Amino acid sequence: MTAPHKEWTVLPHGKLTRLNDRILTVVGDLKMPLLELPRRMSVVRSTTGLVIFSAIALNEAGMAELEAFGRPAFLVVPSERHRLDAPSYLRRYPGITVVAPRAGAEKIGEVVRIDTSTPDFGDPTVRYVEIAGDSALEVHGEDGLTLIVNDLIGDIHGESGIGGWLLRVMGFAGDDPQVPGPVKLALGKHKTEVAQQFRRWAERDDLRRIVMSHGDTIDTDPRGVLRRLAASID
Repeated sequence: MTAPHKEWTVLPHGKLTRLNDRILTVVGDLKMPLLELPRRMSVVRSTTGLVIFSAIALNEAGMAELEAFGRPAFLVVPSERHRLDAPSYLRRYPGITVVAPRAGAEKIGEVVRIDTSTPDFGDPTVRYVEIAGDSALEVHGEDGLTLIVNDLIGDIHGESGIGGWLLRVMGFAGDDPQVPGPVKLALGKHKTEVAQQFRRWAERDDLRRIVMSHGDTIDTDPRGVLRRLAASID
């Protein structure tokens, strides 16, 4: 696990991309032994401010664009493996409300204060879900329901070399979305809980897309994808 940054540390990243009128995402690269792991930050504009999910420290031009989108109000640290830029975000926005899952609170709390594990965003169209020590957001918009998940699904494409091979072996990359092998192993007795949640989401007629921390956005048959993933961990 990479040590959290104590200062504002900008690693390679792309440009903020708008998915709809309420959601921005940006993908950065995280160097790890033998591989570079693509990672995504998602930003949701609620009626009370921005909900920042799995924070990435951006360059000043990127941060100016983010702040023009709205006021950072909530910082979701989705799991103990996604703490890297949380301390520097809290330092930059000391009044932000920090959200973390109960199951990861001990590790996350070592590097950043936790304000709540049951957030009220003050906006009924944005809902936080804790699932098996990980986090997700349900965001309702005019174009339908967007799911923002963390490590439970991987769908990285275009990786090559030894790093790409390792990502495929681990299940973060491949031809189709997967529950990555290390994640599946860590789920243990929670596999049924996750499979049931995937099936509940798959029942939603308005499901438009799935956004994840590691991989491309799934906007083709997201309900079918969730059903297949549920079957893969039952």
